[in-house]
Amino acid sequence: MEVEQVLHMNGGDGKTSYANHSLLQRAVISTVKPIVDASIEDLCNTLFPECLKIADLGCSSGPNTLLVVSDIIENIRNTFRKLNLPPPTLQAFLNDLPWNDFNTVFRSLPGFYKNLQEENGNKSGSCFIAAMPGSFYGRLFPDNSLHFVHSSYALMWISEVPKGLVTKGGEGLNKGNIYIAKTSSPAVFNEYFEQFKRDFTVFLRSRAHELVPGGSMVLTTMGSIKSNDPLSIWEFVGLKLHDMVLDGLIEEKMLDRFNLPYYAPTTDEVKEVIEAEGSFTLQNLESFRNDWDSYIKQAHSDLEKKARAAILSTDIRAVGEPILASQFGEEAVDELFRRFEENVIDHMEREKCQFINLVISMIKKR
Repeated sequence: MEVEQVLHMNGGDGKTSYANHSLLQRAVISTVKPIVDASIEDLCNTLFPECLKIADLGCSSGPNTLLVVSDIIENIRNTFRKLNLPPPTLQAFLNDLPWNDFNTVFRSLPGFYKNLQEENGNKSGSCFIAAMPGSFYGRLFPDNSLHFVHSSYALMWISEVPKGLVTKGGEGLNKGNIYIAKTSSPAVFNEYFEQFKRDFTVFLRSRAHELVPGGSMVLTTMGSIKSNDPLSIWEFVGLKLHDMVLDGLIEEKMLDRFNLPYYAPTTDEVKEVIEAEGSFTLQNLESFRNDWDSYIKQAHSDLEKKARAAILSTDIRAVGEPILASQFGEEAVDELFRRFEENVIDHMEREKCQFINLVISMIKKR
């Protein structure tokens, strides 16, 4: 399986598209907005570029893609108004893997520019948006070319499935699971942890080259309290797939050899890699947690459990369908998320499962 070809959200604007099912991600962006605002304001009070260059890494597609850019434009305008200075030109790079649905993003740009002009006129400075396809686990931009890097809900997707999870003889070490679960061995956790350390180190080293001295980053990722027992929603997906194996709907070996390229680190693991890599000063590292359906309750307070389960199921499907269908087929995915919907809320309540979110704010050392 070539991860770069299947690691993308459902494109388009259909009933299971990410564009129509990314409310969780939007809620997280809203929660993190004060931290992004503070970082941008500090940056604007320290650096005074004629053209402020930012990158949103793992931008995906849909309405959230331009939300961060819009918020940053507003923040820059307010900050420079306080300084009694004209706002700089903004150049924003939207990055994701090449198989991301960039066409949907491009189609939304004329409306975005029109709204920007209507809301701000010439007060916000010029804004230019470009795409930069490629893996952020490597170089994307020239040396000292960026002032600010943002990423939300992308870094938990690692560059590849750890190679040691399948033996040379083709035997899976994480049988019956698709990610770290209660039944996973310590060897499975170690394989994932070592892959995360390698990837996050490369990510930091690459951004250290690309950011100007004093440039900053705000990164939001899924995390965990205990990374060797993360109570991830993907563990529950794995349980449903295992049930399908028992019912003869999926071959056992197909499940045993499949693992997600995903890792949700703890705060201590994030600190360890940042300190070891050495290019950045950690400004802030905090976590917040929510029940799996909290974001649905906040948006639709009158919905009953069954309706919340249906929304959660479609939202997770919008994220995971391309990579799951590449292994198990579209028909199996239909059945998988039918089963997921049946008792995901009961499982969450019984196991006290929550989304753990880590927000990492750092500055490149001068």
